[in-house]
Amino acid sequence: MSRRARTTAIVDYVDLVSDEDSIHCDNEEEWKPPQPKAVHCASESEKRPTKGPPKPRVPKKETAKRSSKTSKAELKQEKPENQMDVVTGNVKTESTKSEPSFKTKDERISFTIAKSDTLTQGTSSCANITAKKEEPEDDFTFDEPVLKKQKTGCQSSVPSKKLQASMKREMDMNWDLIEVLSTQTCVERWVCANVVTLLREENTVPFIVRYRKDMINHMDADAVRDVQLVFEELCTLAKKTQSVVNTLKKDGVLTTELEKSLKSCQSADELDHVYTPYKKGCKVTKVRKAKALGLESAAIALIEAPHTLDLRKWVKPGTEGLSSLEEVSTGVLHILAYTIAKDPETLTYVKRLCENDDVTLHSTVTKTALKEKEQEKSQPNDKKHKKQDLDKFQLYFNFTSTIRRVQPHQTLAVNRGESLKLLTVKVNIPDRVKNNFTWWCINNRWKTRTFAHQDHQTLIKNSVEDSYKRLIGPFLTRMYRTNLTKTAEKESVAMFVRNLRQRLLVCPVRGCVMMGVDPGFRHGCKLAILSPTGQILHTDVVYLHGSRNDREAEKLRYLMNKYSCSRVVIGNGTACRETESFFADLIAKCYFHPLDVSYCIINEAGASIYSVSTEAVKEMPDLDPNLRSAVSIGRRVQDPLAELVKIDPKHIGIGTYQHDVSSTVLKAALDGVVQECVSFVGVDINICSETLMRHVAGLNTARARNIAEWREQNGPFFNREQLKLVKGMGPKSYQQCAGFIRINQSVHSTECTPPAIPPKPAAKKGKGKANAPIPTHFNPLDQTCIHPESYDVAERFLSLIGKSAIEIGSKDLKQSVNHKVSSSGFDELSKKIGTTPETLKLIMDSLTQPPGFDIRQDFGQEDFKRGIVSIADLQVGAVLTGRVDNTCLFGAFVDIGVGRSGLIHKSNITLDKLPASQRRRSLALGPGERVEVRVLNVDPQRGRIGLDLIRVLH
Repeated sequence: MSRRARTTAIVDYVDLVSDEDSIHCDNEEEWKPPQPKAVHCASESEKRPTKGPPKPRVPKKETAKRSSKTSKAELKQEKPENQMDVVTGNVKTESTKSEPSFKTKDERISFTIAKSDTLTQGTSSCANITAKKEEPEDDFTFDEPVLKKQKTGCQSSVPSKKLQASMKREMDMNWDLIEVLSTQTCVERWVCANVVTLLREENTVPFIVRYRKDMINHMDADAVRDVQLVFEELCTLAKKTQSVVNTLKKDGVLTTELEKSLKSCQSADELDHVYTPYKKGCKVTKVRKAKALGLESAAIALIEAPHTLDLRKWVKPGTEGLSSLEEVSTGVLHILAYTIAKDPETLTYVKRLCENDDVTLHSTVTKTALKEKEQEKSQPNDKKHKKQDLDKFQLYFNFTSTIRRVQPHQTLAVNRGESLKLLTVKVNIPDRVKNNFTWWCINNRWKTRTFAHQDHQTLIKNSVEDSYKRLIGPFLTRMYRTNLTKTAEKESVAMFVRNLRQRLLVCPVRGCVMMGVDPGFRHGCKLAILSPTGQILHTDVVYLHGSRNDREAEKLRYLMNKYSCSRVVIGNGTACRETESFFADLIAKCYFHPLDVSYCIINEAGASIYSVSTEAVKEMPDLDPNLRSAVSIGRRVQDPLAELVKIDPKHIGIGTYQHDVSSTVLKAALDGVVQECVSFVGVDINICSETLMRHVAGLNTARARNIAEWREQNGPFFNREQLKLVKGMGPKSYQQCAGFIRINQSVHSTECTPPAIPPKPAAKKGKGKANAPIPTHFNPLDQTCIHPESYDVAERFLSLIGKSAIEIGSKDLKQSVNHKVSSSGFDELSKKIGTTPETLKLIMDSLTQPPGFDIRQDFGQEDFKRGIVSIADLQVGAVLTGRVDNTCLFGAFVDIGVGRSGLIHKSNITLDKLPASQRRRSLALGPGERVEVRVLNVDPQRGRIGLDLIRVLH
């Protein structure tokens, strides 16, 4: 058996076929043809006669790889028994086998999927994996600019020999976890080892990224999460492998060589390739019927000794399946076709043929959809929703593209059209693949050992053709569709992650009274006037689009002057355009004088869902759900992060095809981004909501509720140490969350007396939390992102420059820090106070930032305006400014203030139009970014505007 070509795609186990003719193994010992002397296909093809189809072309770069392939047994013999571990410098030996005990999330799958045009690869290498870790797609950081990746080889806090041995025993595989992880993620080995160690110690990604930078070589959160996903994926693979080994052992077909092959697999696809020939089916298929009739020995003789085979001897009149020579031949054909289809070497060869040819994806409109479209023309008032669906998929009515050129959004669109029964999708494999495959099978792999009569040769040829048509062809089709879908889902989720991060980190608009407006026609426009801190001052309903709008305008003027409200936030739902025109006309007439009123349009996606949620009812119990949505719209501008975390990320209106990707994978990725954003921005523990608190790294729903209850019973927290008194807050939870929680001094007065806290709460008996004295005074360092574990380092640094913690953020302290660094040198200074350069950099940044510093100040706010233009006013060539509203796999939508967002196609987003800091991102634009654009085309009837990117504004 040749070595299975490895790929980084993780796919589900799939049988070769799923219908009545599926390939299944029974309990009998399976017959296989004798292995040829040359194991790999390339060597066998060298023995071909001059006539016949040429062997498939192999790229020059892969020639060396493929020619050097050997069987797993040969590789094992060449591999020395003892190896030196690159990470620890210790000698590794084969460990004893044990059951894998990793606690992994089985529902999470890897996103590390190879390109669609390389479905099988000779070896796993960094060349076939997106080098996202070397040059991250998103240069976003929360507290400081991205430091260049330093490949110094410095191995900070590498795992011990005991830990390495423990992982080896738990995985029970023939490969080293750290080595494979490094290969598949293109991350240095020592970094992978540290990430695995940190994850096994239950550290969260935000904590690792901020406070363990030296251990992960300054990787960003996305890169760490990718390593985490591949690590969980490999653990799941080890678990599945052990299950397969136990199953085969129970069936009595497990051999030493087979077990080595299974435990050498490095992906689920590779494991499936090795395991497929030994799967046991439960259906009574054609091949099982033929074997039950005893025709397996005839199939063996057809290849091994055809000169001795006389099928007429197998004919038994009156026996079903053996009553005629034709039925006997058909039974032998089914057995041989099945054997060919399950042979690993045969599957490897046919995949290689496809890899070097132009396999295409083709979609056409279904006859049913065309029939319904004709009916709509005669009955235009019926089935409008169907007509809209058809219009959306018009581009795919006759769509053809090679597998390697299919774009992710095209894959998702085709899949959706197919699920709606509007499109028929096929994978077209060229006929030359079938012809070359048939020739190779007959003349190489399944060549008869002795002379065969013409009838026998015809039967073998028919078996090969039947195997390809009925079994191998459908298997290849499913393989391509699965890999395309995995790749598309990966890109779609990555787009969601990037969009959500930028949407959550929009700079809040503080210090002003805000009016949130949920527009509507029949039920009126719902208003909510909010204080600068988000408190509800007044709610009302006005009918701006009726005959009595003059009276409603008077009510608006009265309310806005009463509460000194100069900012209006309008949701972008129904009646948005009309409501915007109403306010713009009043502003143009100076109707709200002396107030200088301006307005903005905000995406209201998810507001209605939130208004009837349990959290909204708990927060605003006496308010009508329609008015709650107006409150949510206004708060989305006052503090986007605090408001948007209350809504399920997939309902925020970001990205595309959110309903077409795995809900489990999408939720895990988006929840991780929400946790990062909330943690890195930081939360004031004394004023933040329970909903916001539960997204802090190290906290969950129960701990957030306990913190809120403690705050209600004992008053505000005066320092981070008091968190240890909260029920459920253990040492690990405190370590993970403490650095992301703020105790702002503005909430407290230096003369305020802290409340009397019971020294030993009843809930803490037996746990030892209240035994150690907890200070009750305010610590200025608690309002920074300095972790409590580094407080002593911060104090030493302050003493070194002659300052104190109460001077945090002052001009004098900043000057002293700069002078000390310039005189002593950064590295020398870190050695003097006994810390790492990364920790010292974080401490210096935190001490020099003003109290209450918000990292979102570097991100743009919502644009407030006073006038509008319509789509009818646009001219081709006009240059406008706008803000990116959403990005998708094929471009970016920009709000240019005309009621409709324009599309910048991804072909118009080129590197020369982007700032240098954004050129390493895959699409480079995200929600909230201000851009200058040129109008390329306008289609008022369809409401479409084409734009060209000129530059990104700052």
